[in-house]
Amino acid sequence: MLELGPLTIHYYALCIITGIAIAIWLGGKRFQYKTAQGQSVVSEVAIVAVPSGIIGGRIYHVISSPNAYFGKGGEPIDAFKIWEGGLGIWGAISIGLLGAYLRYRSLARTLELPSFAVFADALAPGILFAQAIGRFGNWFNGELFGKPLDSWWAVEIPMRYRPNGFSQFESFHPTFLYEAIWCSLIAVLIIKFGNRLKAGQSFALYVATYCLGRFFIELIRIDTANTIAGLRVNVWVSMLVGAGAVLYFARASKKSA
Repeated sequence: MLELGPLTIHYYALCIITGIAIAIWLGGKRFQYKTAQGQSVVSEVAIVAVPSGIIGGRIYHVISSPNAYFGKGGEPIDAFKIWEGGLGIWGAISIGLLGAYLRYRSLARTLELPSFAVFADALAPGILFAQAIGRFGNWFNGELFGKPLDSWWAVEIPMRYRPNGFSQFESFHPTFLYEAIWCSLIAVLIIKFGNRLKAGQSFALYVATYCLGRFFIELIRIDTANTIAGLRVNVWVSMLVGAGAVLYFARASKKSA
C-alpha cells in the first residue's frame, strides 16, 4: 500500500478503480456506435452496476470461502475488508449485470435505446480489461498464485504469503498474470471480430472463453478453496457457467440480424 501522510492507498483498490474507469470509458466509446447517448448511458448504468458488482463479488467470495471469516481463527469483520482482496468474479458479473439490466431498462423507458444484449456486447471488452487490471491487485497482495515453478517468468512470493506445505519454495506460477493475459486476448478478439456477431453473442463469447481459461488456471492454483468431488468449486462453476454461455451463443446465432 501507498501512504501519503494520513492517506493510505491500497494498490488492490487502485487496480480495481482503474479497471472500472477503463471499462466505463471503453464501454461508452463502443456503445456510441449504437446510440448518440452512448457515453452518458454507460455512465448512468455504472452508478448502479459498479457497486452492485462489488457487493456481489464480495458476497460470492465470502460464501465460497467461509472458513476464512467464520471458521477457526477467522474474523467475521474481515468480510468487509475488500481492500485486502477477495472479489469473486462470478458474483461480480451476475449481480453487476442484474444491476445494469435494471438501470438500463429504467433508462430505456424514456430513451430510444437498443436491446440490453447490444449494450452488454459493448461492455464486454472493457469488463475484460478491468478484470485483467484487477488481477495485478492480487500480485500486490501476494495472493492467488499457482503451484511452485522454477522458471524465468515465475513470481517470487514472500514467506508470509506461502500456504502451509509450500514454505520451502520461493517461486510460483503467476496465475494472476495468466488470467490478465487471457482476459486481454479475449477483449482484443471481441473488439476485432465482435461486429460480425449477433446481439448478445459478444458477451456470451466473453463468458464462455473466460470460463475456459479460468478452468485451467484453477487447476494450478494452490490457495485454500472448497472442493466438490475433489475439484475446486470454481472449476465446477467455470464448467457450468461456460456451458450456459455456449448454449446462449448458439441460440443467439439463430436470431434474425
